[in-house]
Amino acid sequence: MPKESLKNKKNRMEKILKALKTKYPDSKCSLNYESPFQLLVATILSAQCTDERVNKVTKKLFNDFPDVFKMNRLTKEEIGEKIYSTGFYNNKAKSLKNLCKTLIKNYNGKVPTTMEELYKLPGTGRKTANVVLGNAFKIPGMVVDTHVTRIANLLKFVNTKNAVKIEIELEKVVPKQDWTLFSHLLIDHGRAVCIANRPQCLKCMLSENCPSSRRILND
Repeated sequence: MPKESLKNKKNRMEKILKALKTKYPDSKCSLNYESPFQLLVATILSAQCTDERVNKVTKKLFNDFPDVFKMNRLTKEEIGEKIYSTGFYNNKAKSLKNLCKTLIKNYNGKVPTTMEELYKLPGTGRKTANVVLGNAFKIPGMVVDTHVTRIANLLKFVNTKNAVKIEIELEKVVPKQDWTLFSHLLIDHGRAVCIANRPQCLKCMLSENCPSSRRILND
């Protein structure tokens, strides 16, 4: 099968984006937050945990400790007790405590606004940095989570599980102003239709532009 040209990929992506925007007009970040710091904390807690569970935990956490200075008053053990149900609470508590210390010491309690600075913060990788950049600061960021990885491969825009490579390839075909939204759209679609191990291709509005769907339907 010949390699698809970049031009064709962009044209196909344009149709996919239009369909997704129509299907999920209210697509947005599913984590609840009221500040960049709260979004950063919630995203760190979301590792290996559902957003629904994170929102339940952060509702009380942010009510009692809404900013970096108040959260920094907690010990690592106290943080762990409050985030216990999100899983891996010891590692997450350590990351959050170190995060608070770093933000206060190096950034006067403010969350930085560049990938380079965010990436160096405790508990923060490219995915978390892009979540914060795109949603808290409105700086386009391509978030690559499990849904994005899986569906981007099914749509044949990438052929890798490497998150950084996927981010780079998707940025080539998705208009920059849609980078942040695109991730939310794929996440919504992955939860509703293109479900892991049981994609509902017969009811998928992307079928005409999804090489994997055509193959599945013809099997």
